[in-house]
Amino acid sequence: MKTSPFVAQPMPLQTVMLKVVTALVPGILLAVWAFGIGVLVQIALAVAVALATEAACLKLRGYPVKPFLLDGSAVVTACLLALSIPPLGPWWLAVLGTAVAIGLAKHMYGGLGQNTFNPAMIGFAVLIVSFPAQMSRWAAPLALAQPDLGALAQIAYIFTGHLPLAFDAVASATPLDAVRTGLLQHLTLADIFKAPLFGVAQQWIAAGYLVGGLYLWQQKVIRWRLPLAFLGGLGLTALVFWLVDSEHYASPLFHLFSGGAMLGAFFIITDPVTAPTTPLGQLIFAALAGLLAYLIRTLGGYPDGVAFAVLILNIVGPFIDQYTQPAVFGRKKKGAKA
Repeated sequence: MKTSPFVAQPMPLQTVMLKVVTALVPGILLAVWAFGIGVLVQIALAVAVALATEAACLKLRGYPVKPFLLDGSAVVTACLLALSIPPLGPWWLAVLGTAVAIGLAKHMYGGLGQNTFNPAMIGFAVLIVSFPAQMSRWAAPLALAQPDLGALAQIAYIFTGHLPLAFDAVASATPLDAVRTGLLQHLTLADIFKAPLFGVAQQWIAAGYLVGGLYLWQQKVIRWRLPLAFLGGLGLTALVFWLVDSEHYASPLFHLFSGGAMLGAFFIITDPVTAPTTPLGQLIFAALAGLLAYLIRTLGGYPDGVAFAVLILNIVGPFIDQYTQPAVFGRKKKGAKA
């Protein structure tokens, strides 16, 4: 028989971060299967720079290094940023983006729990705006590469930029790029998971993130409102455009399983620091982010708008929180009848 006090104990931060990294594993493994060892190289670079930057910032601010370094938050930020970088992107992309994410977006705002913007998305935004060419060079999946670009060749390309003589290029159009340029329009559910059709295996990777996200929900690390509202906002907006003009706009399923939709829904927009805390506020926040992500994808200058949508909504998040506060127990809402 249980006795009082019946107070739920919060999950330790280190445990939360470990579960988040665990949830990323299915997507990471599928990304390695699709693109090769370059994915792991980018993650290793980002994690190393994240820990070094975190330690340096903590030292400069006079904080103890070990407790904060071991909480896992810097590792999660590094992984999210690395998974947003082309697997064969030059090494300095991961280094620069991670240093900005940890040093500028996190510690310049006061450190863990004080940041206004999602650090990983700040790092990504700086990279995509500053180096659009390098950030757009996504490699073709290994299944389509002719000849196969081996592990050592991938590592050499990341650090030197030189390809073996048998290669003249490794870049391939992403699914979102293909849709924007009109190469792909009429898509069935089966088509969405045919990697050769798109030239990349983003759809299967997105499915891996979905599995990881469901694990986080089952473990009570995240709640259902933010991911469901984000995917709902993105999917419903895509549905309206698709029903109005299916000749020019891709289906909702395509948008849900392309780009950073699943990663954003379960691992980015659920950041407890930068998202609203009220139930209604979370629904509004995430739905607007999904709507804005679609508009940027289809009408904006970038193929994927998840990062920019999240950062823009981070600005208005506190206001959404302020105006969606539930009535205090024992008090009536303004305008309520006696």
